[in-house]
Amino acid sequence: MELRNKIIVITGGSGGIGKAMARAFLREGAKAVMLADLNEGLVKQAAAEIGCDGMACDVTNETQIAALVETTETKHGPIDVFCSNAGAGGSGLLTDAHNDVWQRQWELHVMAHVYAARAVLPGMIERGSGYLMNTASAAGLLAALGSGPYTVTKAAAVKLAEFLAITHCDDGIAVSVLCPQGVNTAMAPRSLGDGQTDGIIEPSALADTVVDAMREERFHVLPHPEVEEYVRRKGDNIDRWLHGMQRLRKRTIEG
Repeated sequence: MELRNKIIVITGGSGGIGKAMARAFLREGAKAVMLADLNEGLVKQAAAEIGCDGMACDVTNETQIAALVETTETKHGPIDVFCSNAGAGGSGLLTDAHNDVWQRQWELHVMAHVYAARAVLPGMIERGSGYLMNTASAAGLLAALGSGPYTVTKAAAVKLAEFLAITHCDDGIAVSVLCPQGVNTAMAPRSLGDGQTDGIIEPSALADTVVDAMREERFHVLPHPEVEEYVRRKGDNIDRWLHGMQRLRKRTIEG
């Protein structure tokens, strides 16, 4: 998809990845970009800085997602691209991460994508075109040791994107899932779980990768290209991959 003249919504848009994508999309000639985030002041400040629109939205609330879509389409017209990008870290293991942490991560990393798709898909299907760009994480393809709620819900986000891509291909809907390692944002990890990342990249570099991937309509958007090889190795021999991760965890624990 070419982004020129497209109407785009980006959640998690007040900074970091969302803000960088907005800049890149406008540079590509997008007709309108609507940023959405939980903090109204921050998202409107980001929108004013970039030169687009912004509004408050709790993406874990389906009614607010529907209002975001309605507001955007009333002002600008039908949404061509919805970037469901909001997310947050969530550490802990099965035994020490409380249920509310698991539930919050589930609502933010999975149900928010569900609500977004429900809100925009009917119109996209009727028009025969549209694009869903869902942000997950390399942790969803691989693992983030020590971050059970995060890695499990990000894996679910990847699976949801796969399901949407399979189900709605014949409706003219393209789907991509963004799976970065470390990005220089407010929630940037200095390691991927207990293993080092392949470098902390700038949000602008990630946004350039997103634009290129959307142009080619690639499903996996991998700002850290090394992740593709790691995923291949995991698929080739899951037991060997698990043993490697177990050794990594043991080395980390032992210091």
